[in-house]
Amino acid sequence: MDAALLAQARDRIAAASQIFVLTGAGVSAESGVPTFRDALTGLWARFDPEELATEAAYRRQPALVWQWYEHRRAMVSATQPNPAHFALAQLADQRPVTLVTQNIDGLHQQAGSQQVIELHGNLFANKWLDGCGRCDTVPPVPGEPPHCALCGAMMRPGVVWFGEDLPRVARYRAEHAAETCDLCLVVGTSGLVYPAAALPGMARENGAFVIVVNPQPSALDATADLVLAAPAGQCLPALW
Repeated sequence: MDAALLAQARDRIAAASQIFVLTGAGVSAESGVPTFRDALTGLWARFDPEELATEAAYRRQPALVWQWYEHRRAMVSATQPNPAHFALAQLADQRPVTLVTQNIDGLHQQAGSQQVIELHGNLFANKWLDGCGRCDTVPPVPGEPPHCALCGAMMRPGVVWFGEDLPRVARYRAEHAAETCDLCLVVGTSGLVYPAAALPGMARENGAFVIVVNPQPSALDATADLVLAAPAGQCLPALW
C-alpha cells in the first residue's frame, strides 16, 4: 500500500462526520466465499446461473433450485468473517457509519456490524412465494422447498433474483445514506452491478469524498477521489 495515500485516507476518515460504506463480493472472497459463478462446480457445473436464480426457474423446477441454494448455504456456512469485516464493525462502534452491502452471506453481522443494509437480500433468509397471508409451514421434506399447510405456497430463498427489483426499503435507506454522507468508502466491488454501483457517484455529487479499496482496478476508480489498491483485509485495519 502507498503510505502517503493511506495516511490521506486515514485523515479523511478521522475527519468525517457521516460515513457511508458500500461493500461487494471482494470482501467475502477474502473469507473464501465463492462467487455466484464460482459455486457452479461439481454437479452444478452444467447449469447457467439464470437457470437457477430466477422466479421462472424456481416455479419450473423448485426442488432443483432449492437444492442449489442449500448447496450454497452449506458452502458459506463453512466460512468465517475476515479482518475487513471486523474492522468495519469496529469503525461503526467509534463513528456514525451506514454499512450497505451487496453480499448475501451475513458475514458483516457475524463480525458484529449492526443494522446492515442488505441490497441483495440474505442467503439464509426465506420468504413466501405468493401465499395466503396466513402461511404456516408444514414439516419440510429434505431436498424440497417448505410449503404452506393452508394454501400450498412455496417458500423461496430471501435473495434478489435476476430480473427482480431491490428491496424498496433497503434501496431507499442506501440512497439516503449516499446523499447525506460526507465520506463514501467503497470496498471490494467491481462497480458493474447496478443500481448499487450508482451509489458512490450519488455520494460524490452530494459533496462526499470517495475512497475506493480494491486490489484490482474497478469501474468506480474514475468516481473516486482516492484509490487504495490493496485487499480489504489488509487495508481497512490500517485505516482506523
